[in-house]
Amino acid sequence: MVKCSRPAWFLSFLFVLAIPMFAHHGAASVYNPNKKVTLTGTVTKILWANPHIGIYFDAADPENGKTVNWELGDGQAPTGLYRKGWRKDDLKVGDAITVTGATRSWNGDYRIGGGIITNAAGQKLFTGSKGDGLDAAPQTTTSY
Repeated sequence: MVKCSRPAWFLSFLFVLAIPMFAHHGAASVYNPNKKVTLTGTVTKILWANPHIGIYFDAADPENGKTVNWELGDGQAPTGLYRKGWRKDDLKVGDAITVTGATRSWNGDYRIGGGIITNAAGQKLFTGSKGDGLDAAPQTTTSY
């Protein structure tokens, strides 16, 4: 029988704990950056949970015009959206939205990632994309 030292057991334990960290995927493995879409539809479901929120909405497929249920997945974590000023009840089932600049999944199913959600009043509510101007901290002014 092979006898293991304490450091070997400890390193094995750390390795087992670290395995889930390698399971996370990049958006490029799921979404095609060359297939951008803009969709207008109605929210049907919102999942406000870690690790990413999910928003489901009915909108027409730009390729055939048929209305289908889309999943805007892999959005930011709820805490990141909260820091940007977005609250859980800012978007509700039944709200009209437009999603711009989203990328469609590689396999062509009805999932999109990234993009900006704009409500019927023109207010930007959500972003999953870097560099769209919504990642910056809010500007504050101080008067003396």
